Parts: sequence; C-alpha cells; structure tokens
Amino acid sequence: MKKIITLVFVSALGGLLTLGGYKLFLEKDTQPFAVEPSSELPTFIPANNTVNTLNSSTGITPNFIEAADKSIHSVVHVKNTAIVNAPLSMRDYFYGRSSQRAQVGTGSGVIISPTGYIVTNNHVIKNATEISITLNNNKTYMAELIGTDETTDIALLKIEADEDLPFMAFGDSDNAKIGEWVLAVGNPFNLNSTVTAGIISAKSRDLSGQNMQSFIQTDAAVNPGNSGGALVNVNGDLIGINTAISSQTGSYIGYSFAVPSNIARKIVNDIMEFGNVQNGILGVTGSALNSEAAKKFGTTTTEGFYVHDVQEATGAEKAGIQTGDIIKKIDNVEINKFSDLTGYLKTKSPNDVVNVTLLRDDDEETLPVTLLKPSIYTLPTIGLVKNASKKELKRFNTDYGVKINKLDETYKPNWIRNGVEEGSIVTKINGKKLYSIDDAQNAIKTRSVNEPLQIEVINKDGEKVVYHFR
Repeated sequence: MKKIITLVFVSALGGLLTLGGYKLFLEKDTQPFAVEPSSELPTFIPANNTVNTLNSSTGITPNFIEAADKSIHSVVHVKNTAIVNAPLSMRDYFYGRSSQRAQVGTGSGVIISPTGYIVTNNHVIKNATEISITLNNNKTYMAELIGTDETTDIALLKIEADEDLPFMAFGDSDNAKIGEWVLAVGNPFNLNSTVTAGIISAKSRDLSGQNMQSFIQTDAAVNPGNSGGALVNVNGDLIGINTAISSQTGSYIGYSFAVPSNIARKIVNDIMEFGNVQNGILGVTGSALNSEAAKKFGTTTTEGFYVHDVQEATGAEKAGIQTGDIIKKIDNVEINKFSDLTGYLKTKSPNDVVNVTLLRDDDEETLPVTLLKPSIYTLPTIGLVKNASKKELKRFNTDYGVKINKLDETYKPNWIRNGVEEGSIVTKINGKKLYSIDDAQNAIKTRSVNEPLQIEVINKDGEKVVYHFR
C-alpha cells in the first residue's frame, strides 16, 4: 500500500515540476506580439456575409423549364427559297442553261397570334420567291410575306393553319434589366427547338456605327439559323427577336443581339395597319455627351444628348427645344447616347406626345413634344427626297411629285449629265404617282424582287424622262 501511495505522490510532483517549467521558460516566448499597422495597408478588409440564395433550397433559382416550354412551341423554322444569279460554267454555256439558281436559306420565326402571324428577320426572307414554315410539331405551311422593314430588320409573315396556333405575347423590353436571365430559342444549324441561356449584357447597343440601331446584347449562344427566333425572359415573355452575332468566324463567340420587343411590336402593328412603318420624329440633331464633348460644349454634364440643331417645322421646334439643350430623359427612359434616343422613338408613332426632360443653363425642365412624320426619305439610286411644296410643283408644271433634296454621290455625275439636278421633281416610281415621300417609300417596298426600278423625273428642261435600273 505504501508503494502505491509513494508512486502517486511522485507522479503528481513530476507533473507540477513540468507545468512550472513550461510557465517559466516557454510561455514567455509564445506570447502574441503586437504589430503596428502600416498606413499604406487597410486595417479592415470588407467581407460579404450575405447568403447566396440562388443556389440554396429556397426555390429562388431561375426556372428555365417553364419559359422554355412556353417558347419552343411558338418558335418556327423558316425556309426561304430565292432565285439568284450564279456564275456560268462551260457546261452551262454548252447546254444553254440559265445562270439563275434556286438558293435555300433557313432561319427562325416567332408566332405572335393564334391566327398565324409570324415575326422574323428581314434578312431571313429577303429576296424570297417561296417561304415555308415548319412548326415544332413538324407540320409545314407555305407563308405569305405581309411586309418588311429593312431599317430594323423585321419582317411579318402569315400562314393559314386549320387550328389555333400556340403563340408568344410581347413583353416590355424597356423593363428588361442588365444582368437579367434570358433564353434564346431558335433553330441554329437546322437544329430545331434549341434553347440557350445567358444574361442581358447591355441595352441600346448600336452595331452600325451610325446610331441607327438599338439592340439588346446578351451572352446567350446564338448561331446561324437563330435569326428571327425568340429572346425571352424567365417568365416566358418575348422581349426580343434574335438578329445578329458579333463574330469574325460567322459563329457565336460570346455576344448576340436582339431587336427589342417594343420596337418589333410597333413595326408589326404598323405593317398590319398601314402596310409600312409610320415613324414619328423628334426633330433634333446632336451627339452624346462625354468628358471631352462636355468640355467642348462648355458644360459640366457628361451624360445626355446635346442638341446641335433643331429642325424647322418639327415637334421639337414647336415645343421650344433649343440648340444647346441637353436631353436627359424621354418619358421615363434615360438618354445617355443617341441609340437610347432612337431606340425609344422607334416605339412611337406620328402624333404621339412624349415628355422630354432637358437641362438648359443647369436648370431642368420637361417639355411635351408631339412627334411628326419624317419629311425626308432616301430613294435608291437618287438620294434624299422630300415633300414638295405647291409652289415647287407649279414651277415644274405638275400637281404631284417629290423633290430631290440631295443627289446620291455615286449616281450624281450620271444624273447631272442627263439634266437632273437637286431640286428636280420625281413624279413616278414603277408607274405609281408620288404625292408624298410615303408614296415613294411604299413604291419601293412593294416592288417585286426581280422587278426593274423605273423612275420618272422632270429634268431641268421640264421634260418627263423615265430611267430604268436593274
């Protein structure tokens, strides 16, 4: 028993000696030491402690299934057969064969009504002699071309089906946000009913360099054959018509572009009601502001549209807009560049009233402006024409016609050589009398693909001469 007590005592004494040695010799060396923070480094590193709910089990994850299901049945395959002139081979010459060949192109379209109206891109059906539509259920119909608008690359087709068709409702593209999830639905490389996903990368994107376009930019994969297909949000609403890609190879490399649904819907409504597009113009010219432009124009504002000039007899002039004004907003749409301005105005019609918010001498004011019809049109082979006054028509002894405002530089030498100059009157196109630029526009748009262009002009000698173009 004594041996056990002695062993316990010795063990306890050893433990106390070990702990004392640790305290005496080691603990001093392991004490934390203070480091004075450098003034060049942050003393606080911010951290995001919020929970990412998109990948949690809360059910907020975007659900593409419902949107895809609503879309694929309304997106169709478009086949365009066109007659084109091809180079003649020696065999063609030997057998006396024509140089004309049938060329087939394909794309996509979106059914927008149960009665068979289909919106697609103009370039998908351009020069078509025959257009066929294949639905998602593999039924095929021949389509009628109702109308087109080359400026926005929108075309309207119609098929006659024996039943109501699944269709997509237009969404409000003005409410689409950068970073929002979207789906692109179409038929790339003839792969029917293909759905890809991405986000909106930018809005009001202009690819022409002439501030004529206003695309929605996305990173949803779009390839040849997707043109004319649907861009939809996660609710399955049609917010755009896929139109173009940015590529050096002809295939998708990261960016795609769609005509906003508000523009497409307006174009379609105009074609249905008037047969052509009714544009309403504001009546200003100018440029977008940035730091360099602001310095040039003597303003501290670096965002907005700076008005260089106000056109006569336009809504802008009548409302009191002046040179030097900076347009900041139209209705509720912020204007930071020219494509913001043109994109929104393309959704409007003549006689619509828009509220223009502008800065003048650093004071903000809002003016109601009535949009008017454009008074000028670019006529192929001639140039810019505008409505002629009664006085101008009387000088040429005619009661109809439009005035040549500016000759196209390419054709100008030939026109002048034939006695046609700026100020001369164009009276007919393909036998149709012209009373306004609307008539000129309609005559060009309704001309058949292979129909020669005939232009009747009164030259400087007062003679009516018909010129033929192919």
